[in-house]
Amino acid sequence: MAIKTIVIGYQPKTKKMAQRIEETANEMEAQGYQFITCSVTPSARAILIFRETGERKSSPAAPITERDL
Repeated sequence: MAIKTIVIGYQPKTKKMAQRIEETANEMEAQGYQFITCSVTPSARAILIFRETGERKSSPAAPITERDL
């Protein structure tokens, strides 16, 4: 299993930091990674750690429009 780390840049506001962590975790889950843990640094950055699961979640297909036909 592969491990992947992502650093979230300077984000001094707690709510915005939590939102960025959540968004990143959801994006990585869609790419087949499981969120393990994170660490917030004194410099208002976060280090997120993920584990590769091998399961890629497919995104919902875009609706077919007349232009596609």
